Amino acid sequence: MTARRSPRGGEKDAGPTLFEAALKRDPKLAELVPLAERMRPRALSDLVGQEHLVGEGKLLAHAIAADRVPSMILWGPPGSGKTTLARIVAESTRARFVPFNAVLGGVPELRVVMAAAKEARAYEGKRTILFVDEIHRFNRAQQDAFLPHVEDGTITLIGATTENPSFAVNAPLLSRCRVFRLNLLDEKGITELLRRAIESQEGLAGSVDADEEAIEAIAKLAAGDARRALTTLEIAADEAKRRGEGEPRARVTREDVVQTSGQKTLLYDKAGEEHYNVISAFIKSMRGSDPDATIYWLMRMLEAGDDPLFLLRRMMIFASEDVGNADPRALDVAVAADAAFQRVGMPEGMYFLAQAALYLACAPKSNACNAAWHAAQEVVRERGSLPVPMKLRNAVTGLMKREGYGTGYRYAHDEKGGIAWGETYLPDAIAGTHFYEPTERGYEKVIAERVRWIRAQQERRDEEEGSAPLSREGGLGAQLGSPERSPQALKEGSGEREPSNPKAQSSSSADKAD
Repeated sequence: MTARRSPRGGEKDAGPTLFEAALKRDPKLAELVPLAERMRPRALSDLVGQEHLVGEGKLLAHAIAADRVPSMILWGPPGSGKTTLARIVAESTRARFVPFNAVLGGVPELRVVMAAAKEARAYEGKRTILFVDEIHRFNRAQQDAFLPHVEDGTITLIGATTENPSFAVNAPLLSRCRVFRLNLLDEKGITELLRRAIESQEGLAGSVDADEEAIEAIAKLAAGDARRALTTLEIAADEAKRRGEGEPRARVTREDVVQTSGQKTLLYDKAGEEHYNVISAFIKSMRGSDPDATIYWLMRMLEAGDDPLFLLRRMMIFASEDVGNADPRALDVAVAADAAFQRVGMPEGMYFLAQAALYLACAPKSNACNAAWHAAQEVVRERGSLPVPMKLRNAVTGLMKREGYGTGYRYAHDEKGGIAWGETYLPDAIAGTHFYEPTERGYEKVIAERVRWIRAQQERRDEEEGSAPLSREGGLGAQLGSPERSPQALKEGSGEREPSNPKAQSSSSADKAD
């Protein structure tokens, strides 16, 4: 009696299972095997797509033909052909081929496989190709178990993963493998697979026909996933047979496809690379002031089941990082959306998410705050803990006062205009350094005018060396204490352009031309 294969993997030349033997006796039992599995290609010539890997003259095609495949990681989205490519290697190689699933097995099972591989090499001179499906399911410590065996040639490792190997495979193992990236199939390739499945004896064997519109609908719904396309076809064919019972050849229509497919699954993994791809597209769309792209990517994430609170956190960060003082109300809008969502929840909370995202997309943009704190951080890291000027130190004891703490400090509110002209607040070693450079966009244009005016007055006071500051005679600093007062015409004799009215420029919604 032939031994059964291990459910966690076995050699390619192991005998058939009871079910496989029954299939040979009664081919009708093949219908119990999913269509996608029955149509899996067994030779490179049958493979659809991935011409950049297995096309004529390509490295991987040569390696498979010469039976010299290197250790490799097959990286691609679901349904792109990773397992199929590994099975093709299994059919063509003269080495032992051992399939292994990282979901079902662990390090103890791997030790058994490695021991058998060493024995096969020592006594039979045979190489062992170990195919590990979903290798990203192994943690880094488990992946380390492969290292010595890959290094000494005991096994040739083929790992399959939907996750970016840079994150999912540890660096030592990754350095010993070639990474081959598989792409989603285009609609032309999916259509070819569907037509082949309808006519093939291993597929539907011509038992159904399909309208052109039905084929196109399946190809679009599949979104490049061959397995999903074949599964949809199989279900739609069953529905067509039921509807057209008694007909010699049932016809699959677009209505059958729509009825049986349901809502297509979005390509999205909240912990994987695609999550970061989509959130990146969302943020860059807001930064690029494209409300249409912004709302699209937002809905992509929400429909795929992403956490709305995560998206709200990203919008609050964006409001400060990318909008900043160009529209100070942007942060209020993002925070208010977060608070409203936490009180209301879904589905009505969608309104708050959409409103905040669209506001941020349409607001004027400035990264001046971002640039300012990064510049200050760089100086702090380069210059270390520069001493605090004595006049700025807090004298809380008599000893500190005697040591000169706080001596010479001028209280700005006691100065005319609320500015102590000529005073400095940075450490002496970096006095005069400018970290904040406001933009000319949105409300920050008003801030920029005031900052330029203050800095110009300071420079003028430095040059005049002791003359009375202009602001003490009724300049800008003297009158900005009242939010209703305009800074216009407050700089007589200053020789500078008058700043514009802050209230006239505070509305971000009116400033879209930036």
